[in-house]
Amino acid sequence: MIHEYKLNGYNIVLDTCSGSVHDVDEVAYDMIGLYETKSREDIIKAMLEKYADRDDVTEDDLNECYDDITSLKDEGLLFTPDTFEDMAGTFKERSGNVIKALCLHVAHTCNLNCSYCFASQGKYHGDRALMSYEVGKRALDFLIENSGSRTNLEVDFFGGEPLMNFDVVKDLVKYARSIEKEKNKNFRFTLTTNGVLIDDDVIEWANREMSNVVLSLDGRKEIHDRFRVDYAGNGSYDKIVPKFKKLVDARGGKNYYMRGTFTHANPDFTEDVFHMADLGFTELSMEPVVGKPDDPMTLTDEDIEIVKKQYEILAIDMLRRKREGKPITFYHYMLDLTEGPCIYKRISGCGSGTEYMAVTPWGDLYPCHQFVGEEDYKLGNVFDGVTNDALRESFRSCNVYARPECKDCFAKLYCSGGCAANAYHATGSIKGIYEKGCELFKKRIECAIMMRVAEENEGL
Repeated sequence: MIHEYKLNGYNIVLDTCSGSVHDVDEVAYDMIGLYETKSREDIIKAMLEKYADRDDVTEDDLNECYDDITSLKDEGLLFTPDTFEDMAGTFKERSGNVIKALCLHVAHTCNLNCSYCFASQGKYHGDRALMSYEVGKRALDFLIENSGSRTNLEVDFFGGEPLMNFDVVKDLVKYARSIEKEKNKNFRFTLTTNGVLIDDDVIEWANREMSNVVLSLDGRKEIHDRFRVDYAGNGSYDKIVPKFKKLVDARGGKNYYMRGTFTHANPDFTEDVFHMADLGFTELSMEPVVGKPDDPMTLTDEDIEIVKKQYEILAIDMLRRKREGKPITFYHYMLDLTEGPCIYKRISGCGSGTEYMAVTPWGDLYPCHQFVGEEDYKLGNVFDGVTNDALRESFRSCNVYARPECKDCFAKLYCSGGCAANAYHATGSIKGIYEKGCELFKKRIECAIMMRVAEENEGL
């Protein structure tokens, strides 16, 4: 399967199953598009007619181009057949019940009242709660006990707002560090925060202990303060931006992400990305809101078309910034075309419900943070382990080939079938697809590939 598209002056051909990317001229682009449906003679004739006014397109040139396309096909770099379906369940089966990452919901409460919050202001459709040290400690022990021979383990401190339970977070990190060598494990911690409670102590601790910090900022002040408000209705922009700057500066500008959400209010989200870049932040991520169809914040069909164009604007501007020696990183454009994930990972997806789980303040296990509060998706708890084996098996079988809609999609080995939680909330099934999310993902992949092509051509 191939995917052809034009962007920023480039004619790009992606061979889906080999991962090969070809930057070609217009004639080769057209010939590749006809190669599987027309004979050699018909393709040559069609090209001679289309480019009759060009002296540099001769029959000999076209025959040579056709031979080059055939050579690429023979080398497995074009029109590569899909031979991966039989592998679809292999990776998760092979890894057994090994768990490598937990998302610890240390606080089901928050000091902000963001109206688009999927977690219902941190309550996750339940009661407000803080995780105790005992539950958190047991969660870390559970992770170690179920991590098999893995050395590197990931733990995210999440909420709500995790800094509302900062003492417990610090104690849990201290405990994990105290047993790392004995257990032959290495913990990598991440903290996600809205920034309100950041102070010098938090900065010093986070920059010593956290491998990554995720900082919530929606961009321009008027956009951020529209939704990210406290319980009195006051915007949080002026309070958190100076704190974020101080924390990022203390980290040397590395190992963090400014993470924003865009909604129907700002489909021109690139303006918010550029605003954050102008503030001096360079590690950036903006995520589309996922809401119910009748929610006024949900992206409309018209918004989706605007957003796709915005992704192109962002990619082109990022190239400009890189040429000028002032690069920024956008999470969704981080694409390694030479290495990247192995084919098993590309097929099987993120590992939610199998390798990765979320833990509530009282120790219940869910497939990921976006399922927390959905009682039908409770896997078990950190004391008794996974008791809902049928649910775990359902997630184990959740891969790109479990979704018929993905069969002919050029992006399937980049998205691995997409987010199970988004699919569930959109369709009621973890094996469904979130169509708007698919549209945006495909555009992001096109932009990311174009950027790699441009960087290669320009030596950036």
